[in-house]
Amino acid sequence: MKRLLVCFAATVLLSLSGLGYAQVAVTTYQNDNYRSGSNTHETMLTTSNVNSTQFGRLAVFNVVGYVYAQPLYVPNVNINGTRHNVVYVATEHDQVYAFDANSGQQLWVKNLLITIGPLIQVTPVSSSDVGCGDLVPEIGITGTPVIDVPNNEMFLVAKTKEHNLVTHTTQFFQTLYALDIRTGQLRNPPRRIAGQVPGTGQGSQGGFLTFDPLVEGQRAALLLSNGHLIGSWASHCDLGAYHGWMIAYDEIALLPNGIFVDTPNGSEGGFWAAGSGPAADSAGSIYVPTGNGSYDDQSDYGDSILRLTWSNSGLALADYFTPWDQLTLDFNDTDVASGGVTLLPDQPGTTYPHLLVQVGKEGTIDLVNRDNMGHFHAGNDDQIVQTLPFIIGGVWGGPAFWNNNAYFGGSNDHLKAFAFNPQTQLLSAGPTSESSEALGYPGPTPAVSSNGTSNGIVWIIETDTHGAAAILHAYNANNLASELYNSAQNPSRDSAGIAVKFTVPTIADGHVFVGGENEVAEYGLLH
Repeated sequence: MKRLLVCFAATVLLSLSGLGYAQVAVTTYQNDNYRSGSNTHETMLTTSNVNSTQFGRLAVFNVVGYVYAQPLYVPNVNINGTRHNVVYVATEHDQVYAFDANSGQQLWVKNLLITIGPLIQVTPVSSSDVGCGDLVPEIGITGTPVIDVPNNEMFLVAKTKEHNLVTHTTQFFQTLYALDIRTGQLRNPPRRIAGQVPGTGQGSQGGFLTFDPLVEGQRAALLLSNGHLIGSWASHCDLGAYHGWMIAYDEIALLPNGIFVDTPNGSEGGFWAAGSGPAADSAGSIYVPTGNGSYDDQSDYGDSILRLTWSNSGLALADYFTPWDQLTLDFNDTDVASGGVTLLPDQPGTTYPHLLVQVGKEGTIDLVNRDNMGHFHAGNDDQIVQTLPFIIGGVWGGPAFWNNNAYFGGSNDHLKAFAFNPQTQLLSAGPTSESSEALGYPGPTPAVSSNGTSNGIVWIIETDTHGAAAILHAYNANNLASELYNSAQNPSRDSAGIAVKFTVPTIADGHVFVGGENEVAEYGLLH
């Protein structure tokens, strides 16, 4: 039977027969393929009841491994004949967990460290293996998985090391898995990540570049768009002969059906985005920023925002925007791709119906026409819709967009809101509100919950207290100076786990989930 191919272009709503209401599923990083970071169907959490008296930590889900990937949530999952509201957690120890969000019961766990006979030891990759301390102490599942709800399927990439106990040789792999969200069992044979493209760039041999599973780091979230599974890679600490690789797979059989390298004749240009993933519109075009690396306007596109489309040969570059100071960005390692892109809602009957917003390490907000991205323009960026230079701290993550407001969590800066005017199609020249406290490196990735246009709440996880508990914050989305709640107000009851950087909260059906070291903390209304 042919399976349904779905495009996750908006928050998934699941109607429950007989219960008279719909529940929300968070199946991908930042809620949807536009990477809006917004759940507009939250009816339980309001600006009135999110406070330290009525709201707090409800449970802790203990796991093995640090949780860098965003927890995902699907309500009403049929597991052994019983319906559960399930939170899914992937860890750096290559484990995937399913917990009942209401009872805290562990429903299943899938260990991806599968022993290959008695002589092959399989483990996560260690930080020392890659020579980089960005992810410690081990590297397993880093990029946020994606879930296809109609087909009860989760997709993820795991990084592993296989050591032969006889020959004492070691091999490194990255593997694409498809798991049944009801059982944790494999739905397809795992697919090793591999690829080769023509190129003379760094690390090439014989006119070809070959994907290196040790050097390449898959921090960015997976994307599921029109039946295509899309992964993107950079490196670990800018080490090794790396490039920005994007590899696509057919969702049904996990067969590769597209590959793109952004610097085939140069170097670097990784798809970083600090956990954010490539974005996609309803037509299937893919938007992704690139990091510091080679740029020549011919084949290499470091420090740019790309639009990729599908051709007979797979993924192909269709358009791009490159800032005028690309050479300076590359030289100073202030790359564009520290932050992900967010696509704005389509604007009917306007000059620019399709826009995106993006910020990198430089702290410059760029508003770009997705239909004509402008390429490179020497001396300034007048070819794009709007640019606000150096207006916030550098961004590691992505903005959120709600009710014509864009929210940015800059490093060593305040959380800030900028208003979008649909008539002028411009962002406000400065922030319309900001948090009273400043946040350190790396700054947070905001998420918004609301009931339509009311009860907007901006949620962030403060992670700059390295080695200490993360802090969950909630702000009034209409005035960020109004903090509604933070988990340090009652630490004995509400303390989150030890912070890991680049984490983003998941908000759905009255729950807020916060990943940390070896745990996920669940928050909600106290009873």
